[in-house]
Amino acid sequence: MTFKDFNFKENLQRAIEDAGFKEPSPIQQDAIPVVLSGKDMVGQAQTGTGKTAAFGLPMINMMNGNSGVEAVVIVPTRELAMQVSDELFRFGKSSGMNTATVYGGQSYNMQLRNIDRASIIVATPGRLIDLLKGKKIDIKPSFVVLDEADEMLDMGFLDDIKEIFTYLPKERQTLLFSATMPPAIKKLAQNILKEPEFITVTKAEMTNSKITQLFYVVDEYERDDALIRLFDFKNPEKSIIFCRTKKEVDRLSTYLVSQGHMAKGLHGDMEQRQREEVIRSFKKGALDVLIATDVAARGLDVNDVSHVFNYHLPFDSESYVHRIGRTGRAGKEGVAISIVTPHEFRMIQKIQHVTGGKMEAKVIPNIDSVKEKKTSTLRGKISEQKVYDSGISLVESLKEEFDLSTIAFKLASILSDATIVKGNNYIGKSEIDIKKLFERLKDDKGDDRNRGGQRRGRFGGGNRNRNGGGGNRSRSGGDRNGGGRRRD
Repeated sequence: MTFKDFNFKENLQRAIEDAGFKEPSPIQQDAIPVVLSGKDMVGQAQTGTGKTAAFGLPMINMMNGNSGVEAVVIVPTRELAMQVSDELFRFGKSSGMNTATVYGGQSYNMQLRNIDRASIIVATPGRLIDLLKGKKIDIKPSFVVLDEADEMLDMGFLDDIKEIFTYLPKERQTLLFSATMPPAIKKLAQNILKEPEFITVTKAEMTNSKITQLFYVVDEYERDDALIRLFDFKNPEKSIIFCRTKKEVDRLSTYLVSQGHMAKGLHGDMEQRQREEVIRSFKKGALDVLIATDVAARGLDVNDVSHVFNYHLPFDSESYVHRIGRTGRAGKEGVAISIVTPHEFRMIQKIQHVTGGKMEAKVIPNIDSVKEKKTSTLRGKISEQKVYDSGISLVESLKEEFDLSTIAFKLASILSDATIVKGNNYIGKSEIDIKKLFERLKDDKGDDRNRGGQRRGRFGGGNRNRNGGGGNRSRSGGDRNGGGRRRD
């Protein structure tokens, strides 16, 4: 089955193709016909299964784009609000649909101006109820979507959601998505949906089995050093580095170029012509490294990407699945590498739980390990190198001044520059450190169960700093030399 089988409007179908979407995922295949039929729906599916397109595409197809706010999508966090809004805008812009992202911490006036121009509002419950109760907006959406309802329940938003629905028209199509179905969610569905159709996508191995998933634990200030060291050791043929923000993309692309890598950034603030030029260069091999935001890289179809690096983990599992899916394509093997801090361990566990994939903890190689590998690679190249007439002529001319041993030593010295490794000898946590962090996480979980009933954040109480690691600049307390470091 392809997306053409849904008979979407021409503009929407073109946007789907531009995004690189070809075959619908199971949740999309099951949900889209239900939404197009006008029925209310409850979809039980894990994050990472393509839920945004499952409700967004049929919704946009049925909207007319010229009658104010036609759809409201309610999500648990600002990060997810931004991601969903970006994706819906990408699908809907050619059909004249604008999106407004509404969450706390931003100017009311700016958000209200965006709402005035929007067909779709993507909002967190707290800010949306503020706007409705304060009579700052008066909307009559035809479509209302609750995304990740169980997360909103966990975060204590149930009462806000119930109140939001008192301000919405009774004649509407309502869609609810949740990974789990606790009694409170079932009761909510009974109250706000009319004779809904239930769709369940069972959890399956969502990540490609040909992709090896690794993560390396560092302190926040070590991210750049860790990235360069891993590049030196892995020597990727073609790679994508994912960042959370456009500013991060710009900084990191400048840094990598300064380190001798053929790299360029890709993000939404670039002109379309620039973005197309970067993607074309990357596909042709003129660039070895692409540094991109999630939205910029959606639909990027390059079959020979050997490695994907997560400079920071994404905010949700769905983005992680999309990111690592850029490698291991067309039957080839790929490697997905995540650089994480101790604060992000809970997110690692959540990603593993949701995707069913295995992420293996590794230790960043020290200088000797990298040098040994580079030297071995160099020896292999010398061994396989064919002898050309130009090489023979050069050696013959050098023999007039030096003996053969001296010529060999000088040429080898030039070549050995490629084996130089910069930076600190040890970067990141040792095996002992990582083991202690896992043990501490188990202890914390036990404490959480004992305390019970506490309001949890989206990632189980982990650090919600947008920079992911909280900037902890202290060195590990573990024995840096006795951690049983090994090369991977």
